[in-house]
Amino acid sequence: MSLKIKGWRKIAKWTFWSIIALLFLIFLVRVITFEKNYYNEKEGSEREVAKVAESSAEDLIEEKPSENEIVEYKVAPDRPRYLTIEKLGIKNARVLPMGVNVSGELDTPRNIFDVGWYEGSGKPGEGGTLVIDGHNGGPHVHGVFKNLPDLKDGDIIKIERGDGLVFKYEVVENVAVPLDKSDQYMSTAVTTPEAGRESITLISCTGEWSQQQGTYLSRQFTRAVLIEE
Repeated sequence: MSLKIKGWRKIAKWTFWSIIALLFLIFLVRVITFEKNYYNEKEGSEREVAKVAESSAEDLIEEKPSENEIVEYKVAPDRPRYLTIEKLGIKNARVLPMGVNVSGELDTPRNIFDVGWYEGSGKPGEGGTLVIDGHNGGPHVHGVFKNLPDLKDGDIIKIERGDGLVFKYEVVENVAVPLDKSDQYMSTAVTTPEAGRESITLISCTGEWSQQQGTYLSRQFTRAVLIEE
C-alpha cells in the first residue's frame, strides 16, 4: 500500500513540474512573438522624439547653450565659428571642430544645438567645401537640424568666421539619401555642386525611424554655394 502512495506522489510531482515548464514555454513564445510583431510594426514609422532614445544618444546634451556661452565661444580667425539659417530659426549655432569616430563616421557634437565642422574639409573663404553635420534630435527634443529638409533652392546659410567675417551660401540642392547609399553619396557631398565655387554641405539624419537598426533610414544632404558680394 505504501508503495502505491509513493508512486502516485511521484507521478503528481512530475505532472506538476511538467505543467509549470509548459506554462513557462508558452509565456516565452508569447514574449518572443510580441517583440517580433512590435518591431515589425514600428519598422519604418516616424520616430516620436519624446520616446526612447538611441542607445548611442545616452550622453547627448539637450539644453540650449546660454547667450553667454555662445558669446564667449571663440575659434581661430580662419575657422567657422557660428552657423545661422534664418528660415529655420537657427541663429549663431556654435560650430565645433570634429573628426571621425572609430567606425570612420563623422563625429557630431554632444549638444544637439551645436553643429560639427569636419576639420578635414574646407574653411570659409578659402575656396573649398565645408562639411558640417548636426543632430536631428535627442531623446526628448528636436535638434538643430530637425527641419533641414525644409530648405529650398535659394535659401541662405550664413557662416561667421573666427575673425568676424560672414559668408553667405545659397542652397542649390537638398536631398534625402537612403542610409545604404549615404556612404557612397559622401564622395559627392564633399565636393562643390558648381565647379569653381566655394560650397558648404550640411548633413543630418532624417526620414523614417528604424527600431531594429536604432537609427533613421535616411541622411539629409543640403548643398549650397558661396554668394560673391
